Amino acid sequence: MRYENPLYLAEEAAALDLLSDQRVALGISRGSPEPALSGWEAFGYEDLTEPKAANMAREKFDRFLRAVRGEELAPADPQQFGSGKRLRIEPHSPGLERRIWWGAGSASTAEWAAQQGVNLMSSTLLTEATGAAFGDLQAEQIARYRQAWSAAGHGWTPRVSVSRSIFPITTDLDDLYFGRRGAGQGDQIGIIDDTRSTFGRTYAGEPDKLIEELKADAAIAAADTLMLTIPSQLGVDYNLHILESFAQHVAPALGWAPAG
Repeated sequence: MRYENPLYLAEEAAALDLLSDQRVALGISRGSPEPALSGWEAFGYEDLTEPKAANMAREKFDRFLRAVRGEELAPADPQQFGSGKRLRIEPHSPGLERRIWWGAGSASTAEWAAQQGVNLMSSTLLTEATGAAFGDLQAEQIARYRQAWSAAGHGWTPRVSVSRSIFPITTDLDDLYFGRRGAGQGDQIGIIDDTRSTFGRTYAGEPDKLIEELKADAAIAAADTLMLTIPSQLGVDYNLHILESFAQHVAPALGWAPAG
């Protein structure tokens, strides 16, 4: 959101949602660390209150949500509409607001997302490091999100997703790319945005092994949606192979079935 005009983004999202028969699921966040130094300033935006522009991002997100929900944000030209008339953004796609996700990197931002009335998208890192396993930290984040959601009384059930790097090894090429990477690797602790953070492990192995490990992941058990992070630099064909292998050999054991 640090780089976005909230009303323009709301128009773009609504137009795409209508063109795709209301199938858009839009993930939004403040934005991750990047090579540019305060790159949003080059786009004409600044936050004088917070060096990572988190306050600006949240203010923009609030305006974006109000626009998506159909709030009349702009005063109309009185010569065309008479006095007192206000306009919403166009086009408007009813129901899109229930398919907006906020990417939260901590338990506190997850609670904030619940208060805003949007779905939770939790990534492969958390800006927290207590020594607990990444899956346990993320499961706690999800629990706090759902508790905050219930307290807010939004009146509908949100979705919660977690992201994982998962590579079923079913071919010699899979073993070449990921066989050694998955061996013995666990969660990692590092510094991101000047904050001590926990990075989730990469899951790589034969399908039976992956099923056992993923069933033991507390956050996957707590979430209703599992998103796969895939190495785009390996090309479309290989990424399709990764997704197909997961869908065929692993996902059914986790309770997934293909759409009709």
